[in-house]
Amino acid sequence: MSVLIVLFRNDLRLHDNEVLQRAVSSAADHVLPLYCFDPRHFAKTHWFGFPRVSPLRYRFLTQSVSDLQKNLRNRGSGLLVRVGAPEEVVPALAKQLGGSATVKGVHLHEEICSEERGVERSLASELKGLGIPITKCWGSTLVHRDDLPFPPTQLPDVYTQFRKRVESSCDICPVVELPQQLKPLPPAIAAEEAASAVPPASQFGISEAPVDQRGVLPFQGGETAALSRLDEYFFKADCLKDYKQTRNGLVGANYSSKFSPWLALGCLSPRHVYHKVKEYERQRVANDSTYWLIFELLWRDYFKFIGVKFGTKLFQADGLMGKQVKWRTNRNAFEAWRDGRTGVPFIDANMRELRATGYMSNRGRQNVASFLTKDLTLDWRLGAEVFEAELLDHEPTANYGNWNYAAGIGNDPREDRKFNIIKQAMDYDPNGEYVKLWCPELTHIPSPKCHCPWTLTPAEQQQYNCSIGEDYPNAIYVDGSWRTHQDRRPPQSSGGDSYYAK
Repeated sequence: MSVLIVLFRNDLRLHDNEVLQRAVSSAADHVLPLYCFDPRHFAKTHWFGFPRVSPLRYRFLTQSVSDLQKNLRNRGSGLLVRVGAPEEVVPALAKQLGGSATVKGVHLHEEICSEERGVERSLASELKGLGIPITKCWGSTLVHRDDLPFPPTQLPDVYTQFRKRVESSCDICPVVELPQQLKPLPPAIAAEEAASAVPPASQFGISEAPVDQRGVLPFQGGETAALSRLDEYFFKADCLKDYKQTRNGLVGANYSSKFSPWLALGCLSPRHVYHKVKEYERQRVANDSTYWLIFELLWRDYFKFIGVKFGTKLFQADGLMGKQVKWRTNRNAFEAWRDGRTGVPFIDANMRELRATGYMSNRGRQNVASFLTKDLTLDWRLGAEVFEAELLDHEPTANYGNWNYAAGIGNDPREDRKFNIIKQAMDYDPNGEYVKLWCPELTHIPSPKCHCPWTLTPAEQQQYNCSIGEDYPNAIYVDGSWRTHQDRRPPQSSGGDSYYAK
């Protein structure tokens, strides 16, 4: 009796899963899907020792693993869940099975970053001693690595160059299909699989996740929720046709697709998203918005291939450019930023949303990163590690790649720019709806004053029932360039910005 082990990592789905498809199409009698909760993932961040995974991130992960287990069981298989390092768990499992079956190999998706690749090397070494081969597939990008019109080591330094070359010469692979009935588990492991479940958060010293009703979405982890969200956003709510116009919103479920948490854990395949966009274009409309969603998927690819090209430089203080910058590490300023207590409402609202929900809009991320690195001149890695801990959609190459650009140390110097926080607030939250949602202390202050409360006179503070320095923090930094926009009048509204209501 022969067995193939399929090790799941950041590919928590059945659709478009080449590793699983190869295993179930093989000559093996049984396929054993496995997921390892590696304690190293829940330790501390590398540079500053922050908790690496927040309660919200852990909940989303466990929901995703549980959903995968349920979906595999529904197709006659299952998912064995164990706690431990894969390079220890897999060989031990192979030895356990050895008395009743022959383990013919281990299949897994190839990862990009150094820690994950280190696991792959250690696992391959351990399995070699047992005479068990390891087979890896590439499956995390829209454009397959082997289809690039250049080797990853020659990746263009500018995204636009990458995009144009890919668009002109690459076809997107079709999604990989699985049979409805999968190969069964090996009998010797069936009882253990039936009893296996995700470990409680407390096992890794993680507290229970809070629930905040102000969040843009409830964000249920797993492939089932991912496919449901795609269907809702594209076809039921018909939002894709307006994506380019609404994507910079701040409040509500449908100003953007919000696929990123599911993409990060592989609950949703980028190729599946691409082909659903093409289906939408055939059935409804093809326009700038449908193109723009694919444009954003290619940005995601670009950061992954940056990770392939530059390796650990992505995580170093001087970044991809090797640019020496004297970063500060002022603890009080950093903690005010992290906790949403800077006294700058647009920054505070975004950081409070992140802490409460695990999500922040793209517009918010650009602003809080600019404020940390350009206004406060704090070490960009502080921000990257906070995002690593808190964001449901944390993926190393995208997170650290974006922070490289925000800090001005990415490989494209044209991406180095400083945001005028008040201009951004007035452009994207003109009536103060967003900042008042997350900073309720400012509820009674009209726009534009709600975006710059340090300008309030004592009489105005009393009028608006908000004492600056008591009810809401004093600003830790005010840039002189903000004055130009402090007195901008918000636009007259006839029912709110359209994207808030979508």
